[in-house]
Amino acid sequence: MRTELVSEPGDPDRPNEDFAAVGLPASGQGGAVVVLDGVTPPADGTGCRHSVPWYTARLGGALTELTVSLPDVPLSDVLARAITRTAGAHAQTCDLSHPRTPQATVTLARWTPDAVDYLLLADSALLVESPDGTVTALLDDRLARIPAAARTSDAVIDATLRNKEGGFWTAAADPSVAARAVTGTLPRDRVRSLTALTDGAARWVEKFREGDWSQCLALVRKEGARSLVARVRALETADRDRRTHLRRSKTHDDATVVHAEL
Repeated sequence: MRTELVSEPGDPDRPNEDFAAVGLPASGQGGAVVVLDGVTPPADGTGCRHSVPWYTARLGGALTELTVSLPDVPLSDVLARAITRTAGAHAQTCDLSHPRTPQATVTLARWTPDAVDYLLLADSALLVESPDGTVTALLDDRLARIPAAARTSDAVIDATLRNKEGGFWTAAADPSVAARAVTGTLPRDRVRSLTALTDGAARWVEKFREGDWSQCLALVRKEGARSLVARVRALETADRDRRTHLRRSKTHDDATVVHAEL
């Protein structure tokens, strides 16, 4: 097995809110990929004394441990346990009921000699390559399907869409959202590689339309994950004023890519 992991902050003067890890069990049988994209907090606070990187580090650490150490536990249950553990670490000091309590998107993949399990919550991507080279993008696209007219401000999104029926779901402090994740299982012999991308890296496809998901994976395989992130940065800089690609909340976003050839 070969793995590659690249994660770069959108702003070098701000902490990276993404988290990424590759876990390999001591048995040497199988492995796991964990990728989180922390939700940038609003200017008026989150009701929490801790930062988003604090949250993603703890949730990501718990997920890495539990995904590898509990191979027979479904990934949705693993996520629920990790959220519960992380919430317990700051429940006595913070208002975890605040709609913008620190939270993150979640992408998990775990493989054994027989199967590949996956879980996605919110807007990151998992590319699955089959032995014949076919690439399938696994997505939780519920946020993307919400009309722009319904997302007029952060206040409206928080009140009507964030972790609400008919809206979209992120990992925050409520473990029940784990049951809302997109999950599935694939036969191990139908998967040659896995590539997880936060939306900052997926911009190459989703925002800038430089290629499709198959071309994105081909770029990562040929030039490496760092090249994909560098190309995204160049595109962002060229469109710094967001005149061509307006649907970007920030010029540069944290960008993470994990590629694993199984």
